[in-house]
Amino acid sequence: MRPRRQARRAIAAGLAVYLARAVYAAPAIPQHLPHTPSFGSAVSLVRVAVVVRDSSGALVRGLTRRDFVVSEDDKPQAIESFHFEEVPVERQADPEAPVAPAPPVLLSRAAAAPAGSAVTVPPPADLAGRRMVVLLFDSGEMEPEQLARAGESALRYVETRMSQADLVAVTSIGPTGLRVDQDFTADRVALRRALGRVAGTGQSGEDAASASASGAADQANEADAFAADTSELDLFNIDRRLRAIEDLADALSHVEQKKSVIYYNNGMSGATADNQVELRAAIDRAVKANLAVYPVDTRGLEAVVPGGEARQASNAGTDTFSGRGMLNQFDQRVTSQDTLAALASDTGGSPLFDSNDLSPVYERMMSDTSAYYVLGYSSSNPAQDGKFRRIKVRAGRPGLRVEHRSGYYAPRDFAHARREDRESQLEDQLLSDLSTTDLPVWLQSSYFRVGENRFYVPLSIAVRGSAIPFARQADKDRATLDLIGIVRDEAQRPVARLRETVNISAEGGQDVRHKNVQYQTGFVLPPGRYRAKVVVRENAGGSFGSFESDIVVPDLRQSAVKLSSVVLGTQLRQAEHRDASNPLIRDGSELVPSVTHVVSTSQPIYFYFEVYDPGRTAGGEVQLQTTVSFFRGKQRRYETPAVEVRQLAAADRKAAIFQFSVPASALAPGFYVCQVNVIDDASGAFAFPRLALLVR
Repeated sequence: MRPRRQARRAIAAGLAVYLARAVYAAPAIPQHLPHTPSFGSAVSLVRVAVVVRDSSGALVRGLTRRDFVVSEDDKPQAIESFHFEEVPVERQADPEAPVAPAPPVLLSRAAAAPAGSAVTVPPPADLAGRRMVVLLFDSGEMEPEQLARAGESALRYVETRMSQADLVAVTSIGPTGLRVDQDFTADRVALRRALGRVAGTGQSGEDAASASASGAADQANEADAFAADTSELDLFNIDRRLRAIEDLADALSHVEQKKSVIYYNNGMSGATADNQVELRAAIDRAVKANLAVYPVDTRGLEAVVPGGEARQASNAGTDTFSGRGMLNQFDQRVTSQDTLAALASDTGGSPLFDSNDLSPVYERMMSDTSAYYVLGYSSSNPAQDGKFRRIKVRAGRPGLRVEHRSGYYAPRDFAHARREDRESQLEDQLLSDLSTTDLPVWLQSSYFRVGENRFYVPLSIAVRGSAIPFARQADKDRATLDLIGIVRDEAQRPVARLRETVNISAEGGQDVRHKNVQYQTGFVLPPGRYRAKVVVRENAGGSFGSFESDIVVPDLRQSAVKLSSVVLGTQLRQAEHRDASNPLIRDGSELVPSVTHVVSTSQPIYFYFEVYDPGRTAGGEVQLQTTVSFFRGKQRRYETPAVEVRQLAAADRKAAIFQFSVPASALAPGFYVCQVNVIDDASGAFAFPRLALLVR
């Protein structure tokens, strides 16, 4: 089947922005701190941490520069820097011994430094023989009991395993991104206080009151900074957490020693699609900074219950009895750990999954950093082509086993590109494994059945307006975006392509900077699993943004309730022409999907979904009803009146259509889980899809 792409001309509602294709203005997206690559120059020192073991697995010491041979893409490289790092594993016998003086602050100063500014680096002697450990808590995602388990584990490490040579920092990821709660220090008292603030570990009396006040102040600061420092695009996906790891890598890239990050989390899977390009960028930043990530899944060992747990509704249909329900639960858990496993394996760390004992991660981290060699070389390949370069290190003596990272991605230079090279640049970014992510881009998809075994897949591509540079021309602010994209099937065959140039013209560019620029298109595809990737370039400074994610079009023939995607939006616009393939266009108006799922109390919340081939009564009547419930935590805060459907609105597609609105003013500001309750009385089947929502 040959897919068909539809693109439409539109005017952004409520904003004088005239665009070449279907692009809309969406709610404001505040900026996040810019990221600068650590290898930005043509000549950079590539550092490789190398662990050498003998045939018995024991660490080998006493090797020299001449004992190693380094090659990049099978080409020999000259070793320019070499030193051996050894850190004691056992802590000092006297826990009350005086604390060794710590070097000047490393993390706070580097993280707060403006992009491109010089960072004060302590003399190498101050860090020689030191083990540098960052305790990173995903406090914005973990449940309270998971956060407490992680904090207690970290506290036991500080109390019982931390040696006098260890420098430990405490950081956390909240709604505003990375926060430094305690810079590198060997002071256990300071670390106890920081862990108490982050995870509430074992405090009483004055310490507890102080931590409570500090926590309240932190929450207030996060609330104040929320509108300025975070992105609505990152609220419901993993990009914010990956960028926190990138920030850590950038802040510590000037330190030669190997750094270890113990990353406490409860899995890493977004409520919607996850950006594989951002994952590869985070891994690349960490690799270049000699930063190893040790993810710890604080959920521990969990039982999989066939019929579902008491805290959630049982699955509908026969999945519970066929075993498919359990397999789906296993798949969901493994999927939430795949990203973490990739972070660990590709950065030289080790993950800890499905264990209630979190102590092995510290043993592995200390073993990996107890004795290692740091080799540095300048690559003999000057090309800045963005390609992966494979590193091989061999020990000249027989019988030795060498452990090191597999390679790195070369930088990519766009500053000197000629006009005729722009198209090839877009193609290179599209085909590259490590595409540039300087321009924030987000992709969202859904699916609707339009024929037998055929589905219309709308795609929404959003770019933060504040990241687009506008130039004043005549009486308007103007900008141009180039978009290129491809959709591949499981056999890596291209099944759909996208190439557009979007011209943005506005009376006031400042208005656009408080909005999203959203491009709408769509394809007709059969059921299956696809990989979509889009690349966006703004043509003023040449910044690129990329997003890559899976698109799953389900085969609904075996589903008890054949349900489409549930689309949430806040805008209805007048459709310039009727597109029979796009179900979101009805009665001359089109629902614009909300990419961010963030609404203000002054906006309406539109819901749209379809049910196919519903059951019928003996009289041939359809009996479908639905409500939408809004939950805060475990409490239901609001529920809509029931909406009933008795006949098929799209008889040619055998589809019953639900389209209704909820005033956001009925909801207090905050995060919600929206549960759409669909009941087919005629067949006795039901479905409860959920999605996240933030009311501001």
